[in-house]
Amino acid sequence: MLTHEFAKAFAASWIDSWNSHDLDRILSHYTDDFVMASPRIAIVAGEPTGILKGKAVIGAYWRKALELSPQLQFEHLSTFVSADSIVIHYKGVRGLTAESLLFNDDGKVYRAAAHYM
Repeated sequence: MLTHEFAKAFAASWIDSWNSHDLDRILSHYTDDFVMASPRIAIVAGEPTGILKGKAVIGAYWRKALELSPQLQFEHLSTFVSADSIVIHYKGVRGLTAESLLFNDDGKVYRAAAHYM
């Protein structure tokens, strides 16, 4: 079961990674076969389902997204914790966002979903 301490530390590391624009650092939080869902995937990656699978494919999508938003900076607002997942609420380039992240037993994200207002 995830703790509030884990969630707080993970969220800080995750936000710092994104704000660094270092793709390897960002991807270090995820399993090799993780699944990402986001309405932005349909726009940026051209995948109509809004879902991508695998670190290599998602990494290519995020590389393109970072190139399209060189000013990207996330402002952490709050973190919510559950038994095996957290939600990071932040302000990003598109306004208020919440990301749900599900964790495996090794503390890596295996499924994620971005939610926008």
